[in-house]
Amino acid sequence: MAKIKVGILRGGPSSEYDISLKTGGAVLKHLDQKKYGASDVLISKDGVWHLDGVKAEPHKVFRSIDVAFNAMHGEYGEDGTVQKILEAHNVPYTGSGVFASATALHKRLARAIFEISGILTPSAVSVRAGDNLPEKSAEAVRKMFFPMVIKPASRGSSIGVSISKDIYSLIIAAEQALKYDDEILIEKFISGREATCAVLEDFREQKHYAFPVVEIIPPARKKLFDYESKYDGSTQEICPGRFSPELSERMKKIAVAAHQSLGCRHYSRADFRIDEGGKIFLIEVNTLPGLADVCLFPKAASAVGLEFPMLLEHIITLAIKNPA
Repeated sequence: MAKIKVGILRGGPSSEYDISLKTGGAVLKHLDQKKYGASDVLISKDGVWHLDGVKAEPHKVFRSIDVAFNAMHGEYGEDGTVQKILEAHNVPYTGSGVFASATALHKRLARAIFEISGILTPSAVSVRAGDNLPEKSAEAVRKMFFPMVIKPASRGSSIGVSISKDIYSLIIAAEQALKYDDEILIEKFISGREATCAVLEDFREQKHYAFPVVEIIPPARKKLFDYESKYDGSTQEICPGRFSPELSERMKKIAVAAHQSLGCRHYSRADFRIDEGGKIFLIEVNTLPGLADVCLFPKAASAVGLEFPMLLEHIITLAIKNPA
């Protein structure tokens, strides 16, 4: 039987370029070589495509592969841009489609859909470039208590995210976050515990299978799971998390509901904060969660016996059977 030719898309003009290289590298390393012929499709920071180290126009890349494994994160790779390119060339690809990708990455739009679907999210104020920051900060203070989380509206991996405890640091943090994006969110910080739950489609006779909830415990010096603590190995990630069965089941149901409400495809990961009273707040949904060795999705899959090569095979099979 001929091998399936898989192009692993990684890199791209994104603030998450380095993380994408790690995800793509993990996919290249762990694909079953007996079943798949892997090609390294590297997209540079300035958007130039390369096939196995040689510059190549996208249409030439697509002629040499059967399916694209999208291992990119953030802008370009996770916001619907590369999905449009792949669909224009009728290339099956892994992960969510154009609309779900664009909506999930834009936190304000995603929150609106979650609220319509009855999913609880923290209170927030949207700020755009050119807005009066002192006025917007005062609006946030009238709506919420400190501390508050400031985050770019369309970035992942907690890039540009910070916590403010007073209005002066809030204004400064907003200025910094606007360097990463044209829109930011000032969001109520939910004191309590942090968790995440991954969803995989068509697994173990379930249309949407929720993996065990992972409890996230950042180092004591951190109040949240920021960019540094996500990738420096300092965070405890306990799977399954030390939550009651009832609380874990509620998070699983919310993760599936969020996946469905956005119209996600193949797989996703939902991030949560749980307050002291057990109230669950959905923070965001990742349509292309990281798959590098230190990442949460492979850890959750392994907890139920789905090792990484088999996880990759399952995702590729979904892309081939259910193309956009």
